[in-house]
Amino acid sequence: MSLPPLPESAIVLAAEAADWRAAVTLAGEALTRSGSAEPGYSGEMIRMIEEHGPYVVIAPGLALAHARPGSSVLADGLSIVTLATPVPFGHPHNDPVTVVLGLAITSIEGHLESINDLANVFNDSSAIPALATAPDAAAVIAIMEAHR
Repeated sequence: MSLPPLPESAIVLAAEAADWRAAVTLAGEALTRSGSAEPGYSGEMIRMIEEHGPYVVIAPGLALAHARPGSSVLADGLSIVTLATPVPFGHPHNDPVTVVLGLAITSIEGHLESINDLANVFNDSSAIPALATAPDAAAVIAIMEAHR
C-alpha cells in the first residue's frame, strides 16, 4: 500500500470551521502549504461536493475531500485536518465530521489507488477517533503509518 506523502505542514489540529466548506478549505490550504496543490484546489474540492453531494463522508466522522487530477494538482499529497467542533456535511449516516482528509493526486490511476488505500486505513474503526484526538502532527503521522 502506498499512501501519498503526509508532511507535518499538511496537518492542522483542532481547527475551527464554520461549516463544511470552511473545513474543506482548511484541507486544501494544507495541501497548498505542502506543495501538492495550487490555491484553487480548495474550490475544486468544494465544487465536487456541491455537484455530487456529501459522498466524501466515507465513514462516521470522516470526510475525504478531493477533486479530479488536473492542473491544480502539483504533486501527490495528503492533508489531515481535525476539527475542534464537528461540522455537518449533509450525509444521512456519517455526520457530523471531525476529521477531514484532503487528497491531491496527479493521475487517475493513482487517484483510485490512493482512495482505496485510504479506505483500508479506516477499516480500523479506532483510526478516526485516534486522529480526532491526536495531540500533535507526529501522532497523526504515527497513526497513519500504523494503519498502512
